[in-house]
Amino acid sequence: MNFGGGFNQGNASAPPPPQAGHATDVPKILVQLSVSCTGLADRDFTSKSDPACVLFTQDRQKKWREFDRTEYVKNSLSPTWAKKFLMDYRFEERQLLRFIIFDRDNSARDIDMHDSLGEITCSLGEIVSTQSKGFSKPLHKQKGSLRVVSEEVNGTNELVELSISARGLDNKDTFGKSDPFLQIQRIGGNGSLGSVVHRTETRDNNLNPNWATFNTESRVLCNGDATAPLLFTVYDEERSGDHEVIGSFTTTLQDLKTSAINQYELINEKKKAKKGKKYKNSGTLTINSIRCTELFTFLDFIQSGLQLNFTVAIDFTGSNGHPTNPASLHYMGTSIENEYKQAIRAVGDIIQDYDYDKMFPCLGFGAKIPPSYDVSHEFFVTLDPQSPFCAGVDGIMNAYTRCVPCVQFYGPTNFTPVIEHIKRFATVYVSEPSNYFVLLIITDGIISDMDNTIRSIVGSVGLPLSIIIVGVGDEDFSAMEVLDGDKGGLRADGKVAERDIVQFVRMRDFLSLGTYDKETLSKAVLAEVPGQVLKYMRNNGTKPNTMSARR
Repeated sequence: MNFGGGFNQGNASAPPPPQAGHATDVPKILVQLSVSCTGLADRDFTSKSDPACVLFTQDRQKKWREFDRTEYVKNSLSPTWAKKFLMDYRFEERQLLRFIIFDRDNSARDIDMHDSLGEITCSLGEIVSTQSKGFSKPLHKQKGSLRVVSEEVNGTNELVELSISARGLDNKDTFGKSDPFLQIQRIGGNGSLGSVVHRTETRDNNLNPNWATFNTESRVLCNGDATAPLLFTVYDEERSGDHEVIGSFTTTLQDLKTSAINQYELINEKKKAKKGKKYKNSGTLTINSIRCTELFTFLDFIQSGLQLNFTVAIDFTGSNGHPTNPASLHYMGTSIENEYKQAIRAVGDIIQDYDYDKMFPCLGFGAKIPPSYDVSHEFFVTLDPQSPFCAGVDGIMNAYTRCVPCVQFYGPTNFTPVIEHIKRFATVYVSEPSNYFVLLIITDGIISDMDNTIRSIVGSVGLPLSIIIVGVGDEDFSAMEVLDGDKGGLRADGKVAERDIVQFVRMRDFLSLGTYDKETLSKAVLAEVPGQVLKYMRNNGTKPNTMSARR
């Protein structure tokens, strides 16, 4: 459906210079928590308890605040509450929750005025990772247990692939031809312009452009509503940033999907008003092809049994300083955890909720290790090859603490051996992607084997693997940015990495008034992992219901 061909843009300012393929909105994941209990204590003399559940979450100061509460269920020791808790799920944060169950004795809102029936504390990650079977945990110091089932609350979501071209565009330039790019923008319910959802690359000096095929989510494109109007506008790019409108039209995703002939007239309202009946259009735009495929979320895969396997690799090179020196990055002589420990906690506290056995390998590199004290760039921090795993984040911390005084810091700083170590395990799960691997490398300096590291990373993009690099200390890490694919794909031996699997952050960027903002650090470090997982699954043709869960 063409909504009249044109759209009055009023005084809308020209868009910024085009950056192809980047949407301005990132949709959130909304989850619904259903809560029930079994075997509660009976606090009433003449009848059974009348239980209700209150959910508390932590604010930025780590103080517990009431989030919401259920209704109460009369005379029940195994209640199932109808009220659901709706909340945003954020993978990059450890969202702690506290469920408190109480027996309603009166109309007072203060739960201290009622009899306690127990409570539990857990993370939202633990809940969503237990699939539809639900998360269950005994109530603390009380009879009974609590069960929570999570469900994603979203409309249908598709991956929309579009190939678009235009013909016969107006020439806006005195010398040469127009330099057109296409912008897609939402239109609000009141007819106002909404957010920009896609912008193509510019085709220089071209009145008949063919723009590169692009993908976007329907949730981003139209917030999941295929009938919502979208404004398509072709601009002539100007270096000044004051881009000129060539023409526009409105349509919907539903129309794009169902129309037999997807060709639209580009209308320039100002030119139309000036020329009157003589005006036909300012060119035509054609949807050469549109393909919509079912799009799964990160949470779909987690709830289908995907395990995230967490491995830490720690830099023990001499540039860190001798660990007995207070200036050393490995110094442990104060109550404040060193940067290595803080980085491990920031990532590990979140990742551990997505691995059912919570047994993690921890590697070291760049040190002389006992008993021979030969230099190694791939050794277990437990210093026992027969017992390489650490029990949870605390186990990693303990192994690291014991390892530091037992090795001799040396060098150089080589990443390739630890990356290749993880690749050997990730390769096993290419044909059966029930496991995804996250490697955290913590380092104090510029790596010595950059070319080999790039080669190893490029060779890893087809594996279920993400690599997080955290730089500690005051080193200039600008050369490390090349490994992070945000600014363009890595290249090695004539091959271009088709998927960005590396995230680099500098620890000191999160230092404020002498302390580290763990929450912000965790977000920065882990924010890209869900997207990397999804791209791997799409590239591999994997759907959640085809995975082999290993729980």
